[in-house]
Amino acid sequence: MSIDSVSTPGRVAEDTEGITLDELALAARNHAMPLEVLRHDVTPVGLHYLLTHYDIPATRADTWQLSVSGSVARPLALDLAWLRHRRPTTVRVTMECAGNGRARLSPRPISQPWLVEAVGTADWTGVPLRDVLDEAGVDPSAVDVVFTGADHGVERGVEQDYQRALALDDALRPEVILAYEMNGSALPPQHGFPVRLVVPGWYGMAQVKWLRSIHVVDAPFDGFQHHAYRLRENTDDPGRPVTRIQPRALLMPPGFPDFMTRARIVDAGAVTLTGRAWSGHAPIQRVEVSLDGGEHWHTARLESDTGHRWAWRRFDFTWQATPGHYRLTARAQDAEGRQQPVDQSWNRGGFANNAIQLIQTLCR
Repeated sequence: MSIDSVSTPGRVAEDTEGITLDELALAARNHAMPLEVLRHDVTPVGLHYLLTHYDIPATRADTWQLSVSGSVARPLALDLAWLRHRRPTTVRVTMECAGNGRARLSPRPISQPWLVEAVGTADWTGVPLRDVLDEAGVDPSAVDVVFTGADHGVERGVEQDYQRALALDDALRPEVILAYEMNGSALPPQHGFPVRLVVPGWYGMAQVKWLRSIHVVDAPFDGFQHHAYRLRENTDDPGRPVTRIQPRALLMPPGFPDFMTRARIVDAGAVTLTGRAWSGHAPIQRVEVSLDGGEHWHTARLESDTGHRWAWRRFDFTWQATPGHYRLTARAQDAEGRQQPVDQSWNRGGFANNAIQLIQTLCR
């Protein structure tokens, strides 16, 4: 029997097609960050967004080993004790799934049906990747560095270990680390125990979990996950690679919610609207808030630079609320001029969607 009978090509939903059972199964297995958790500078581990492509593998710290091979002078076989004896570094990183916002697109790409909450910020501790590559001695012919995780599965008919690569220049950036701790404790199983790759500023698909090998190659990597994560208009479009996180601001919903619709209720008077903003390209420079779904904008107060380049920044705005119905939202702009759009350009994978959120709000 062929695995093609259970692993089918990617598709987009029909015009009137609701959420499928397969999408619901993915939504039950993976989870988003509740928006009220935006109150925390660092997301508690159990509330950080989570996407697992295949299964969480059975890994053990005492038997784990990381191979470093390929175009290097000194191939390595490293254990966890070796990494822990190196000089550690901690980087605070806002991580976002490349498919965040996918379920809001029309037509909807059939995959994990994220709304806007597939994000979280953590303190990752580990060893700079470039220290490990220096130890191995990268050959001058090297082009890409390939990372392979222990998670194994099949996707669109292709059986594989989860595998991604970085161009050598990206891999050697000082903020890229091999992390063995999250928020001061050992990585939990679902977040890549015992060691994962953390690439600040990039979408989540680059952050290979349950890392078991690093292979330096002298030609561009051409694996499945590099083809899968591209911005395409149709199946014939070669597309553009998904890499760094586009600017986004999210409001923490004010007041209290309706159970079913999550619409908010606030009382008239001064209401502090607060949230977080981030970009993987450049520091956040400006955040604006709208009360009418993006027709009119008001400048929010952005907190001072915290020194955490790769983490979100807090913003707030005081709203003198009067009775009525409102559509609250926010948008971010980074220091290189990228501005979060009101509407989203469609792509077949549902990637890099940073259109503004909308919070339906009743002021009474």
